[in-house]
Amino acid sequence: MKRSWNITFGRRRLQAIGLGIAVAVAATSLAACGGGTSSGDGSGTVSFFSWDNQQTMQPLLDEFQKENPTIKVDFSWAPPVSQYISTLQTRLRSNTAADVFIITAENKVQIMNGKLAKDLSKEPFIQNIAQSAKDTYTKDGAIYGAATSSWGGGILYNKDLLAKVGFTQAPRTWDEFLSLCHKLKDAGITPFLEAADGIPVTVAALVGLQNQQLGGTMDAQIWAGKESFSNTWTQPLTMWEQLFSQGIETRSAAGLTGDQVTQEFEKGTVAMTATGSWALGSISKAAPNLNLGFMAVPGQSGTYWAGAVAPGYAINAKTEHPAAAEKFVTFLQSKTAVEMAQKASGAITTTADYTPTIDPALSDMVSAVRAGEFYLPQSSWLTNSDALDTEATALLQQLAQGKASPQQVASGLDTKLKSLNG
Repeated sequence: MKRSWNITFGRRRLQAIGLGIAVAVAATSLAACGGGTSSGDGSGTVSFFSWDNQQTMQPLLDEFQKENPTIKVDFSWAPPVSQYISTLQTRLRSNTAADVFIITAENKVQIMNGKLAKDLSKEPFIQNIAQSAKDTYTKDGAIYGAATSSWGGGILYNKDLLAKVGFTQAPRTWDEFLSLCHKLKDAGITPFLEAADGIPVTVAALVGLQNQQLGGTMDAQIWAGKESFSNTWTQPLTMWEQLFSQGIETRSAAGLTGDQVTQEFEKGTVAMTATGSWALGSISKAAPNLNLGFMAVPGQSGTYWAGAVAPGYAINAKTEHPAAAEKFVTFLQSKTAVEMAQKASGAITTTADYTPTIDPALSDMVSAVRAGEFYLPQSSWLTNSDALDTEATALLQQLAQGKASPQQVASGLDTKLKSLNG
């Protein structure tokens, strides 16, 4: 979210496939998603609220309706991450949410705690879902989302531009990365550009190294009051801020979206960007002549990937069309649908019945991603991940602009968490 997927896909987040100019959505608005009819055999109407736009989803929608001609899909979308989540939460509270929607790292706690999605643990298709994906969206034995892939986030680079400054191997430390950036800048090449409309991939990975040093328990310790954002985030943020204080990345980048950064990278004038594996397919399609590679984010104690289990498909617990919704989600995790989506996005899929051909540019991250060796704050935070994500994004933008220090950002997150937890 997340973007993509951060994701968030992330981010990315994203992080996520389908960011861009919206195309016309289906004629029926989501506010009317409770309308239509649906018989016990799954005919009728199913509404779907996505954070991928219609252009991205249309091939899947067409294939589903080809296989299920008696079911009409009412499609709508909102861009990730914050706009999608706030729209979904509003509609869930007002009982106007779609029959099928996206559950993400940023909103899973609220959805699972409120039992706002149907338990999928008894659905036949759930056996096709990877265990790590089940675990991500499980609470008290109930599975609330069906995720078909995981994603890794790192530094995507233009091999031809890096070759101009003698690049031969990926930096192993943050200082080596900064040195590479300065070589590119001295050669008249824009070294690095990263979106700041969410928690940046570089920040997530650098914080992930801190989590790794604490045995993967960092967030649990913060929530238990044994650790703090100030103690764990200040050092990674100090490193990230060097991109701006050393003139590697312009401070105006704080106002850029993931889509804007991607478009600049696709022009072939930016040497490196930080993004997720989900972005590779669309970038390669838009700029097929780019010679691309992915590297992990280097830190002080090693290198690490941002990443998470991708957003999952969830069925509204109050759907009036359960049979049609189940058929739709069954299709979305099927070999046919997963293969179609993977070929379009280059995603690292994890379903049991399909083994994808992975783009060589992802070869360095695949094993780590499939082993779950990645970190995304929004996936790891124990509560209020959506509110913390919004706060972190705003604070990080201030840091990029030179209006806040790393210490102020980290302590600001401590203050926000305290206020949210009462």
